Order: sequence, then structure tokens, then C-alpha cells
Amino acid sequence: MAKNAGPIATIGAGRMGRGIALAYAIHGQSTAIIDFKPRSPQQYEDLRQSISSELALTLRQLADLGMFAVEQIEPILGRIGIYALDEADAVLATAPIVYEGVPETPEAKRDALGRIGTAVSDDAIIASSTSTMLASDLAALVYKPQRFMNAHWLNPAYLIPLVEVSAHAGTDAAAVQVLKDSLKSIGKVPVECSCSPGYIVPRLQTLVMNEAARMVEEKVATAEQIDLATRYGLGFRFAAIGVLEFIDYGGNDILYHANNYLAKNLDENRYAMPEIVRQYMQEGKNGLRSASGFHSYEGVDLEAYRRDVLARVLAMLGHFGLNQSATSNVAKGD
Repeated sequence: MAKNAGPIATIGAGRMGRGIALAYAIHGQSTAIIDFKPRSPQQYEDLRQSISSELALTLRQLADLGMFAVEQIEPILGRIGIYALDEADAVLATAPIVYEGVPETPEAKRDALGRIGTAVSDDAIIASSTSTMLASDLAALVYKPQRFMNAHWLNPAYLIPLVEVSAHAGTDAAAVQVLKDSLKSIGKVPVECSCSPGYIVPRLQTLVMNEAARMVEEKVATAEQIDLATRYGLGFRFAAIGVLEFIDYGGNDILYHANNYLAKNLDENRYAMPEIVRQYMQEGKNGLRSASGFHSYEGVDLEAYRRDVLARVLAMLGHFGLNQSATSNVAKGD
């Protein structure tokens, strides 16, 4: 599938479309940003200049920060084409993969996906970057929906590694693999999830963001202190160890008792116990201690595994510039 030799196309000239185009161009692949709104020639030219200026500024900032040499800016920009609506069909005809990123309205999606489906070749992959619509709901809008799925990128798309891939029941497994291989080729980490509102990351982060705002509202801590806590505690920890892996590492019983305590003292609905946590407690699935939890640890060298976790945490300390050895502290008299 997706044997065409044309550029990777992004439909919609907004932040996401530009970010996806940058992600591919930085890694040496030709891309096309297609403006999907009808405009006068002057309006389109103004938009094209605005996009070009923004892309150049972003690349200069990335070069200043050491992502690549400043001499690479022009070649990267040269790999990004910007096209008007009346040029869309010609560009789409050769695109191996098309990312749809038009506004989040049913009307806009219907128009864009309908036109994309008939303009691309039969083996082109079509992926919507929507945050609020399921692939199962959008598939009917696409000609040959077996090559369609959602690909949810996180902003800024040219930096954040994760892309959530959500196929519908009729998506061809080969199409999913082609998209995942394409993403991996530019350093992305694709994860698959079912057609469920919020994917993975938005569901998790919405709960965290609401709770952070609620703590400011309740005067638990200042915004500055909460942001420090999330950067150096919550975010730090979960950059080194996955959420479910962390439950297993400490033991499901810790989460069980934390749920009970917070439900009793804060809000029983907000901290309602997931049934799977209760079930694992009854079954004695306590992660590392029982060799079974959200992950299986049968046959795993637990000493080596714990060492690996420590290495990941130490790497994060180094990233934050906090990895000072005990000997250096002694030398300073600490």
C-alpha cells in the first residue's frame, strides 16, 4: 500500500498541518501543506508568505537550540510545498499519505474527507488528526474506508514523539502498518488505541489539568508550586516509567488504598475505584510482588528490571541537570 512517490500531504494550513509538514521535512521527506479554504489570489499569497515566515522562524529557533545546523534551514524549507485549494487534486493524486487537519466541525470533515478520498490513489493512506471525532464515525465519509484511520499528533507535532493511531473496525491492518512505519521513519513513537473518545493522552491529561486547576481554586498551592510539582515530580516520574508500569512497580494495593483515602476525604465520585483495581486486589495481582499485574513479570529478571528503572530515573536527573553525585556533595561540604 501507499507506493506513490509524491509528498506527504497535510490538508489544512493551521498549526497541526504545519507541524506535521515540519516533522517530515526535518527528517528529509518532501511534504505538501494544502490550504483547503477558498481564497482570492491575494489572500492565498498573504497566507503563503505568513506560513513561510513562521516555518522559517521555527526552524531558526530549533537550529539555535542545537537540533540541526543552521545550514539545514533552507534545505528543510525547500522540502515543504504550500498549495492553494485549486492545486489540491494534482498534489493529492501522488501523495502516499494524507493527514487531514481541517477545523473540528462535521461539515468541514465531510467536505475534506470526501474530496480527499476521490482525489488520492486507491492505495494512499488517509489519516485524520482530529481530537474530537472517532475514526468509526468518520470512516463513512471516505471513499475506500479500509485505508482510513485517525492519527492524533500532540503539539508541537515536529517535537513530541507520540502519535496515537486509532483505526476503525474496517481499517486494513496493512494500512495501519504502513502509517506506523512512516511515523517511525521520522522518529515518532506510534501507539495504537481503539475508537474511544479522548484517545489515551487527552483522557489522562484532562484529568490532571482539571485537578491542577481545582487545587488552585481550593488554594491548595499556587500555580507556580503546582507547575514545579508536575515538572519535577509527576511529569519527571512518568517520563521514566509508564503509568501502569508504575502501579505494578509499587503494587496495586497502594493505588487501592489511595483511592479509598481520597474518595473519603475529597470526592467519592472523582476518586471512584476502577473495577479492575478492585478485581486485581481480590486476585492478588500486585505487580512485581506477585509477578502479575497490568503487565506480566513471569520469567523476568526482577533485579535487572529494577536496575533498568533506576537507570531511566538517573537519565532524567541528568536531563534536568540534577544528577550530582554523593561524592561531589561531600566535597562541597553538604
